[in-house]
Formats: sequence, structure tokens, C-alpha cells
Amino acid sequence: MRRLPRCFFISVPVFLLSACTVGPNYQRPKASVPGEYRGTAPAQGPSESLGDAKWWTVFQDEQLQSLIRTALEQNFDLRIAAERVLAAQAQLRIARSDQYPLAGVGVGGTTERQAASPFFGAYRWDYMQVGGAASWDIDFWGKYRRATEAARANLAQTEWGKRAVASTLVANVASAYFRLRALDLEVEITQRTLASRQESLRLTKLLADQGAASMVDVRQAEQLVYVASAAVPDLERQIEQEENYLSLLLAKNPGPITRGRSLTEQARPPVVPAGLPSALLERRPDIQEAEQQLIAANAQIGVARAAYFPTISLTGTAGFLSSGLADLFAKPAGNWNATASVTQPLFTAGKLQANVRLAEAQQRQALLAYQQTIQNAFRDVSDALVGYQKTRETREQQELLAAAAQDSARLAHVRYDGGSTAYLEVLTNETNYLAAELALSQARLNEMLSLVQIYSALGGGWQQ
Repeated sequence: MRRLPRCFFISVPVFLLSACTVGPNYQRPKASVPGEYRGTAPAQGPSESLGDAKWWTVFQDEQLQSLIRTALEQNFDLRIAAERVLAAQAQLRIARSDQYPLAGVGVGGTTERQAASPFFGAYRWDYMQVGGAASWDIDFWGKYRRATEAARANLAQTEWGKRAVASTLVANVASAYFRLRALDLEVEITQRTLASRQESLRLTKLLADQGAASMVDVRQAEQLVYVASAAVPDLERQIEQEENYLSLLLAKNPGPITRGRSLTEQARPPVVPAGLPSALLERRPDIQEAEQQLIAANAQIGVARAAYFPTISLTGTAGFLSSGLADLFAKPAGNWNATASVTQPLFTAGKLQANVRLAEAQQRQALLAYQQTIQNAFRDVSDALVGYQKTRETREQQELLAAAAQDSARLAHVRYDGGSTAYLEVLTNETNYLAAELALSQARLNEMLSLVQIYSALGGGWQQ
């Protein structure tokens, strides 16, 4: 009994001191990082970035903030991502446990009776046993350490994946909310236009009854009314469907959505700071997720290479065996054994080599995916920056166009009332004015969606 622990205490340090870890150590690959984003405003500060801001400072509508908070608490995709994190944590503990010895204890009793035979008389044997067993696969080549490294990277990957889901969720809720407010604005514009056209139709009919206007004028005035009235139901359909989509993001049954600020009252920063491109590598969740996948694939190469080398195992049992309970723990009842084994693969029909090649190919795939993710991220930011700048310019010009169309429609009514022109001119200008107002609403929406796109492209939204 005394020799067993002495044997272990002598052999284990020898193995551990001489142990090594095969396989390549991870080093972050070099990435082609531009000096600045394409589309960056000249007056922008180099170190500031909208992506570092908390989402509640970017979206200042209190009702929108309430919707985002609800989505972050209840959304099914985010809750599924959280469960993936818990599963990865368990996988890490499973992988890490292979580095340590396994031990167990057992208690048993046996009774055996043998009938008499020509050679032996009948006998009965009763005995009890108490013992324990331990085994350890020495991680001499670092197989289990590499597997633990891969599991740890997989855990980090799922954590960054959860942050990516949160970032996307914030962007989706904000975009849906702005689309909903744009539809509300379009309904308001259309209903206001419809009321004005209905009044114009009433006056035109009065003039026609008095002989001061023709039936052509009445029919043209009716066209204006019907165009506006036909647009209202379609807009109401879109509003209800957008509310249903927002309810889905909130993990609720379809229902109405409470509004806050109108689309015209939403905050629009004149210049969006993008920050340093190099900081994007640390902030964007999808880049971090791709890098953790690369780390895990790199560690799996070490796991595959370690299979070439011998497997070193230690196994030991110790316990007591006695036919009497009183003598169970007596010195003569003690028994133990210890085994050390070394197993070296000799012929595997190319399996080990194929496993190494497979791991190396998967690592190269992960590397290319990581590099591609970085380039896509830079493109996303550049697209978002130029998109916000140009949609802002478009919105400003559309405001001028809407103002001009409004004044043109007013002048057309004045000319018609004074008998200087036919109602066709009123029809044309009224149509142009409604189209200009709806286009202005869409331009305002595009500007807000571009702001959301910039925030998401810069890796913002997951910071809590």
C-alpha cells in the first residue's frame, strides 16, 4: 500500500517536467487595414467612433429605447445564443477534465455456493470488498491541452456570437421602428391631402352646378381624390405588417406598437465619427467570432498531430477484501495494483496523416474566412458612411423640391380660381406635390436607416 503512492509521486513529475505541446501556437495573422475609411468626413476626429457609443445614446427616442430593452430581454434569437454560450461552457469543462486523473470508489459484497463434485466438496464463499481505482492518460504531447484551447476558443466564439446577435437585434428594432414612423408620416400626409382634395372636389362641383366649371374639371378633381383615398388602405396594411414584425422581435404576439417621436423629430448628427479602422478589429463581433474560430481550428492541428505519438497511461487500484466484516480493514486484507502502459500507433492506413491534413485545411479555411470578414467589415463601414452622407444631401434637396411643389400647387389653385387656367394644371401640380411629400418622407427614412447601418457596421449595439 505504501509503494503505490510512492510509485505515482516519482513517475508523475518526471512525465510532467518533460511534457511538451505539439502543434502550432496561435499568432494573429496580419490584416490589411486601411489608414482611414473611404467616405470619412474631413472634419471627423480620428479617435472617436460612433461604434463605441451605447445604443441608448445613439437612439434618443424613449419609446424606441423601451422597445430595444424589451427585445434584448425577450427575443428568441438572443436567448438561443445565450444557451449556446452555456453549452460551450459545459463543453469546455468536459474537454478540460481529460487533463486530470479519473478516480472512483466502490463497495461490494459477493456470496458464492458451489455444489459437490467428484473432485471437490461443496463449498460456500462469502466476502466483501472496498476499494478505489484511478486512471490517468498523461497529456505528454499536449493533446488534451490543445483540445481545451480549442474548447476555450469555441466558448469565446459563442460569446461573441451572442454579441453579434444583440447588435443585429438592436439594428433591426431601430430600423423597423423608423420604417413604422415613416409609414405613419405617409398616412398623415395622404390623409391631409385627401381632405384637401375632397374639399377641392366639393368646390369644383359647386362651380360646375353654376356653370363656372366643366364636368372635365369635376372628373379631374375626382381623380385626385381617388388616388389619395386608394393609397390610405395600402399604407395601413404596411403599418400593421410592420407592427407584427416588431412584435416578433419583441417575442410577443402580433399587436399594436406604442409610438414616440415622429420621424422628423429623430436626432440626426450632421457628422458621424467612424474612428480608427484598426479599432474595428476589436469592436466588431463578427470579426472577433471569426478569429476565435481560427484559434480553435489552429488548436485542432495540435490535437491531430499528437495522435502520432505514444499514449502514456497510468492505472491503479487499491482496496480491501475479506470474508468477514471485522477483518475487512485488517492489514492482510489489503490489495493493490498499479499499471503503466505506453501505446504507440504503428499502422493506421493513413488515418492519422489524413486527420492532420483535415485539421490544417480547416485552419486555412478559418484563416480565409477571418480575412474575408475583415474586408467585408471595412466595406460595410465605407458603404454606410457614403450612404449616410448622400442620403442626407438627398433629403436636403428633397425638402427644397417639396417646398417648390407645394408653392406650385398653391399657385395653380390661384390661377384656376381666377379663371386663368384649366383644372388640368391643378391636377398636375397636386399630383407632383403629393409625390414630392412622399419622396421627402422616404428620404428622411433612408437617412435614419443609414445612421442605423453606420452604427451596426462600426460594431455598435452590443455594449450594455
